[in-house]
Amino acid sequence: MSNGSLQERLYGEASQRKVLDWATRLSIALGAARGLLYLHTFPGRCIIHRDVKSSNILLDHSMCGKMADLGFSKYAPQEGDSGASLEVRGTAGYLDPEYYSTQQLSTKSDVFSFGVVLLEIVTGREPLNIHRPRSEWSLVEWAKPYIREQRIDEMVDPKIKGSYHAEAMWRVVEAALTCIEPFSAYRPNIIDIVRELEDALIIENNASEYMRSIESFGGSNRFQYSIDRKIPALAMTPSEPSSAFCQIIAPPQPR
Repeated sequence: MSNGSLQERLYGEASQRKVLDWATRLSIALGAARGLLYLHTFPGRCIIHRDVKSSNILLDHSMCGKMADLGFSKYAPQEGDSGASLEVRGTAGYLDPEYYSTQQLSTKSDVFSFGVVLLEIVTGREPLNIHRPRSEWSLVEWAKPYIREQRIDEMVDPKIKGSYHAEAMWRVVEAALTCIEPFSAYRPNIIDIVRELEDALIIENNASEYMRSIESFGGSNRFQYSIDRKIPALAMTPSEPSSAFCQIIAPPQPR
């Protein structure tokens, strides 16, 4: 794709040339989530990607995120199937711990991996980096205390600090936290994440419009929005997803 991968833009060589602003990151995340939604609601039988990661989210000429590399994809188990995968597939740092330990494959494994991608988008950090202090090797484990203690500003990518709407950021961070729940039963469906990202992007874009109107009248300070929020209890209910959006690079050919 013409603009490379999300990984390259967040912390690869491309990130040194031009910083991805928060609104663009949100838009990319939404495009990728819609791609997963398409796979998970594929006509006839649900498809599980099995290797969701930032390097597999490619960016087109409009900086829209597209899910790519379906080489590890599989049909979801049907009623009567054991659900066990003969060989666990995925990438370290993104791999669903429940899938790894039980070999039971489900769409919630993709959801876990996508939660890690959301944390990458927020923090600008790699999912796994053994060159950092030991407590920071895993992005998931490093980020959890910041989220639960509501210290979001301290974990946000320094490149975008002060240039995002707090409510939009909170929605993404909370969505990520639910995605990376250790037990798949407590994770949302991808349709729920699509809706959260849609809402977050609307909030962010409206804030940007507001700022442009202020600046047209001589304003100089970015609109600051603060909110006292608490992490909600995890209570997810199944929902009926839609395949209205297809944000994938190639037609699915699961094994």
